[in-house]
Order: sequence, then structure tokens, then C-alpha cells
Amino acid sequence: MDIVHERSVGMDISKRDAKVCIRVPGKRQGQFISTVTTWGSTTNQILELRRFLEEQNVTVVVMEATSDYWKPFYYLLEDSLPVMLVNARHARNLPGRKTDVSDAAWLAQLGAHGLLRASFVPPGPVRELRDLTRAPAVTVQDRTRELQRLEKFLESTGIKLSGMVSELTGVSSRAMLEALIRGERDPRVLAQFARASMRSKMPALTEALTGMFGEHHAFMVRLHLDRIDQLARTVTVLTEQIDTVVEPFRAAREALSTIPGVSTLVADVIIAETGGDMSVFPTAAHLASWAGVCPGSNESAGRIKSTRIMPGNKYLKGALGIAAMAASRGKNTYVSVKYKRVALRRGRVKAIVAIEHVILTATWHMLANGEVYYKDPGADFYLKREPEQTKARAIRQLKTLGYDVNLTPAVA
Repeated sequence: MDIVHERSVGMDISKRDAKVCIRVPGKRQGQFISTVTTWGSTTNQILELRRFLEEQNVTVVVMEATSDYWKPFYYLLEDSLPVMLVNARHARNLPGRKTDVSDAAWLAQLGAHGLLRASFVPPGPVRELRDLTRAPAVTVQDRTRELQRLEKFLESTGIKLSGMVSELTGVSSRAMLEALIRGERDPRVLAQFARASMRSKMPALTEALTGMFGEHHAFMVRLHLDRIDQLARTVTVLTEQIDTVVEPFRAAREALSTIPGVSTLVADVIIAETGGDMSVFPTAAHLASWAGVCPGSNESAGRIKSTRIMPGNKYLKGALGIAAMAASRGKNTYVSVKYKRVALRRGRVKAIVAIEHVILTATWHMLANGEVYYKDPGADFYLKREPEQTKARAIRQLKTLGYDVNLTPAVA
């Protein structure tokens, strides 16, 4: 097998240290010597490792994406060494021969023969934006869990407010909870805090607000509400910081926001996760495959075993899912028509994935070609693409209803 890198390095990284295998040519032609050493994961140790590898004139440094432990090594080595981050699934060792030392040697050998494909690691500014766009998603999840805890706690008091309102932090429900905390216990008085359409539920509200609410419950509900408010403020602060950091990508953000279903927040996530530079992905299909929004490929002996989509980037797929659901509800757009066509044949879930693919394809073309707005093919795209089939289908449907059809071309 051809040697691509004569001086390669494989690194098996853990939380406390890393096993580093250097594979260099030996004295005889075709002979290679592998030496494994252990280095700490602190900054000073990594900097010392960097100096050592620079002296060895290595041409590739391969490391697996192990949790977040690879990050300090990658970020400190990337400026001066050819570092390659690889997916652990692409570098599996032989069963029964797995140790940290053998893993490092195996990575060095695979890297020497050029058998590994580098994972996408965005540059520094994009990594900062990525940290900011991922934080609100986690914070919103924490807020949702806190709301669920509050709802469960209210069950122990006999207060059935969650069964009457869509959200416990709404205007009416929040006012009722604040009154309970202040000491109000009369359910009829509490029901008077209802606003707008909630006032039509006064008798049911009075019944739902009758419970065993005491001082202990007031203390606990106050803690839950303060935690919910704190998380909401955190999301606001993060959103403001994103608006500042995203400034270099303002043009791309505005362009992506013209795609049906893509809001400003979704555009920020797309830029943060893909880097906004489409030169990393040769085609739109490569981008869709990397994101995990296209059918998988698992075929053997002419038999297709599975076409399930790959896991992909969960943050990107989450944002695309939100955009796809919003776009599917649109009217007179290519995206909404495609959703209905796919949903009719394959179901709603697969239709959503198809729309995610459409959004990513549009993203690639817009950012690769520098387009400033999305050009919608139109709701009649499929009608114009297959006019004869469309005409024949319409005639069959009319004949099924009992009509004789004679078509006369319209005069232009």
C-alpha cells in the first residue's frame, strides 16, 4: 500500500493525558519505526508536545474526536502542525486488540497511508459563534424542564392550573401564581386575575385553583419561577451577543433569511454549524450528507439493507426541523407544494426531512454563488416541469367524476 505521509503521528486522547505514536522511516527501505509516548493534557504539556512534533518534521497528526478532550490539543496544534480530526467510527481498530497504545499506533498507520478523512472543524470566529448559538438551545431545554418541575410540584398542592392554561408563565397564570405566593388563597379571587379569553373559563378556573397551597408551596414555587425568569434572561443576553458576533456574517444571514421558513435565529445556526464557507463542501449533496438529511447507503449483494438517514449534526438538524415545519405551512411556494407531494406518498416525517434537504441545497447554492436572496421556483414548478403528465392526470380525474373532456388550447 502506498505511503502518503512518511512521518505521521497518531494520538489517543483521554481526559488526563494522550498517547502519542510517532511513525517514522527506519534505517532500511520500507521499514518504519513506531514510538509511543505519554503527554499530559494541560496547556504547558501540549505546548511542549507541539515543540517536540515540530522538531520531528511530521507531515500529519491524526486524533480521534473523543468527547471534548480533543479540543485543547487541536486548538493548540492547528496553527503550526497539519492536524487531522477524524471520526472514531472511521478508524476502528481490530476487535480484541484495543488499548490506548495500540489505538495511537493504528491512527498513525492509517494516517501514513492516507486512509482517513478529516472531520470539519471551523475556524476560530465561527467556533465562537457556534458556542453562542448552541447555548440558547440548551438554555431553552433547561427552561422547559424547570416548567415541567413546576407543573409537577403544583400537582402536590391540588392546584390544577396547568390543565386550564397553555403555559404556566402566561400573563393570566403568572398573575395567579404570584397572588398565591403573596398569600391569596380564595379561588374566586384568584380566578379574577384571568385575562382576555381566559375569563370565559371562570367557573372551571375557580375549581382548578382550589387546593392545599401553603407557605412551603409558596417558597418552592417562588424558586421555580425565579429560575425560569433567570433562564429567560440568559436567552435574551445570548441573543444580544449573537447579534454582535454575527456581524462579519451579516450578508449571509440576511440572504439565508429569505429562504421560506428560515428565521434569523435559524440562519445564525446554519452559519455557525456550516461555517458559512461552502468551499468546504464540494457540492450541495456533500453538505446534505454531512448534515444527515439525505438517505443513507447500505447495500450488499444487490440488496438494499437500509436507507435510514445518518445522525448528522443535531444542532443543525434541530434548526432545520423548525424551519422545515414553518415552511411546510406556507402557501403558494415551491417548498409547501413539495412537502404536500412527499407527505402524500411517504408520510409527514420523511416530508420534513425532504424540506430540510431543500433548505440546505438552497443554502449551498446561495452561499457558494454569492446570491443575496432566495429565488423560489414557484408553486407551479411541478406543473410546468411535467405539463403532459399534469394534463393527463387532470383528464383522468375529470373522467372519473363522469365528465367528457375536450381540450382547446387557450389563445395567447
